[in-house]
Amino acid sequence: MAPNRPYMKSTKRYVEELQKLILCLLEMIAKNLGVEAERLTNTCNNGTQWLRMNYQPPCPQADEVIGISPHSDASLITLLNQVNELEGLQIKKNGTWVPVKPLPGAFIVNIGDAIEILSNGVYKSIEHRGTINPERERLSIAVFQLPTSGILVGPFEEVLGNSSAKYNTVDYGEYMKSYFGTKLESKRALDLVKLGEI
Repeated sequence: MAPNRPYMKSTKRYVEELQKLILCLLEMIAKNLGVEAERLTNTCNNGTQWLRMNYQPPCPQADEVIGISPHSDASLITLLNQVNELEGLQIKKNGTWVPVKPLPGAFIVNIGDAIEILSNGVYKSIEHRGTINPERERLSIAVFQLPTSGILVGPFEEVLGNSSAKYNTVDYGEYMKSYFGTKLESKRALDLVKLGEI
């Protein structure tokens, strides 16, 4: 079967434009942390960008099924487009699941585990889940920006100052193995690299 060239072309352009947005966001995060922008943006040079399209059909027993299990993303940043603007994404705030209302034309920006580690917990990755609607289908597109596999990810010295590291420095490729080697649940992979209570 021949590849769908218009689809491939439009998808390629979509992720290229989002790459520009991601780099801009990383530069702002670096500035806020007091780190040179290149120190953060260089973590994803030759890194991986994943695109995931989600289709969740309506389910009459929506309260009895899980759409997407609670988890945090292993990425630096994840951009989510809630395509048909149907509520379904929920974030955990103070132990309570809070729905995220879609805004037309807006992306949801999720901080990932890699940023939490690099920032020594200044930025927290967000635990989130996806719910099912009993009457309508839900469509979303997520783009995940990951650091380069094999790069060492640990708290930036500039962020630490005189304080102690709260996370081990880890090989990102190994972190991904532990991320996918554990059940997609809460922030289990991130808990493996914590040095103590945060």
